[in-house]
Order: sequence, then structure tokens, then C-alpha cells
Amino acid sequence: MNGSRIAAVGHYQPAKVLTNEDLAGMVDTSDEWIMSRVGIRTRHIAGPDEPVDELAAHAAAKALAAAGLAPGDIDLVLVATSTAIDRSPNMAARVAARLGIPSPAAMDLNVVCAGFTHALATADHAVRAGGAVRALVIGADKMSDVTDWSDRTTCVLVGDGAGAAVVEASKEACIGPVLWGSVPEMGHAVRIEGQPARFAQEGQSVYRWATTQLPAIARQACERAGLAPQDLAGVVLHQANLRIIEPLAEKIGAVNAVVARDVAESGNTSAASIPLAFSKLVEQGRISSGDPVLLFGFGGNLSYAGQVVRCP
Repeated sequence: MNGSRIAAVGHYQPAKVLTNEDLAGMVDTSDEWIMSRVGIRTRHIAGPDEPVDELAAHAAAKALAAAGLAPGDIDLVLVATSTAIDRSPNMAARVAARLGIPSPAAMDLNVVCAGFTHALATADHAVRAGGAVRALVIGADKMSDVTDWSDRTTCVLVGDGAGAAVVEASKEACIGPVLWGSVPEMGHAVRIEGQPARFAQEGQSVYRWATTQLPAIARQACERAGLAPQDLAGVVLHQANLRIIEPLAEKIGAVNAVVARDVAESGNTSAASIPLAFSKLVEQGRISSGDPVLLFGFGGNLSYAGQVVRCP
């Protein structure tokens, strides 16, 4: 086994839906203002009794079921999140306990909006190196916990949810080489800081960075997989907002690809956004088994990570 592959995916969102009209009753905003600036119509919000690990466990259970696997088949659990309240036990250990996974290596990764693609690369490396046979890779965030609901520039963006993938050893490399990095001197542009922790960002700085610097990096991720952007069947970018997703996808040059736009229904779910949107494309049949799909996360730190994967 010289490679790894995504065997199955799954996702989960809380039942409560918060609309733009609902937000207009909370802060000085409107459906027209929100749609024109970020393209978001609705978002799902978890209740006080729905912690991050519960969201993660629901998505992971669906991925396990889709893969036809039992909890005992998993030997590595990675959870990408930046909204865990407690330091220990970490979310990975809590997810393992919820699912009955007996003795996995269990680690959290905090790379904010690029967390899932970092965790996926970490699982790929562990499997190919022989450190794991099957891994659960989860992106889960409860952004509503760290949101200032009186700030109309940020509260209109966020949503809660989780997405998961089962990664296992395979004869072929179906998860391409990762291209990852960061711009530490601009890390202040996206923040979750303070007591209590609150999400804030410098929107214009993030927009300029994402639309001018990231297209070339995303194309390099395709090159590492031996593909041209026009060969892609799907593009799943971090679901920040449509004003970033659409120009970035266009500049990448993936003219034949389905571009995920789940942000319109789900909002910005941080580390959950890529696996959530990817799982929905698979569920809806908009991409097919074996199709090459670019996953590209970016955001806090400012970090980025992207790889081309074969659709399960």
C-alpha cells in the first residue's frame, strides 16, 4: 500500500436555521445587505446542549456508515477545530468515546478555516508512512459560540456544522501531495481572541489576499497532483463568502469543474466548511467516484492548504 484514499464522507448540521430576516431583527442589517456583500441566505446554529464533539461525532458516524466500517476499524482520529472550549479531553478523544472507537491515536488540529485540509494531509502522511491504517478526519466548528451577535460585520457570516472523511490505505495515491503554508505576519487579519473569545477579521485584507495571492498557490496544488486546473471535476474552497469563492475559482481556471457554493445555505463554518460542502456534492451526485476534486482551505493565521483528491 503506497498511497491513501478517501473511502467515504459524511456531514452534519444542527436543526436550527437562522435566516437573514432573523438577523435583521437582531442587528442593523437586511437580506439585501447580506446577499450583496457575502451571498449568504441562511446558516445553521447549534444549541447550548450541542457541543463541538457532538457535531463532529454525528458527521463521523455518517462517514463510517457510508464506508461500511465499524468503530473498531479506526486507529487514528483527527479533529480540526478552533472552537473547542475545553483543553482536555480534546475533541478527538471525545469523538472516539462517543463512537466507541477503542484505542485510536486522537489529536486536534487548530488551523482555523484551513484545518480540514491540514488534517487530511496529516492523515495521508500517517497512513502512507504506516502509522495508521484507517483514519477519521473531521472538521467541526461551533462558530456561534465565539460570535459577537451585536456586530453585523461578523454575525452575518457564521454557521455551525461538521464534515468528516474516512481515509484508508490504498494501492494508488488518491490524495495528492499537499501544498501548505502561511503568512504569519498577517495572522492578525483573522482572529478568535480574548475572554470570552470572539471572532473578528479585517475583511478587506483577507479579500485582497485570497483573490490575489491564493489562485497561483491553488494552481500549484494541481501541478503537484499532475493535473491542470481544467482537468478538475470539482473545486471545494473554504466557504468564506461568495465574494471570495467566485473570483478565486475563476482565477484558478477550473473551467470544467463544479464549484461548491454551500456557503449560501450554511454560512462560514470554519474548519467544517470544506468537508461539509464536499460531502454535499457527493450526496447530491454532482461529482462522481474517481473524479479529481481540488480541496483548498485558507483563513486564520493566514494559513492555507490544498490538495487534489479522488472522489469516493
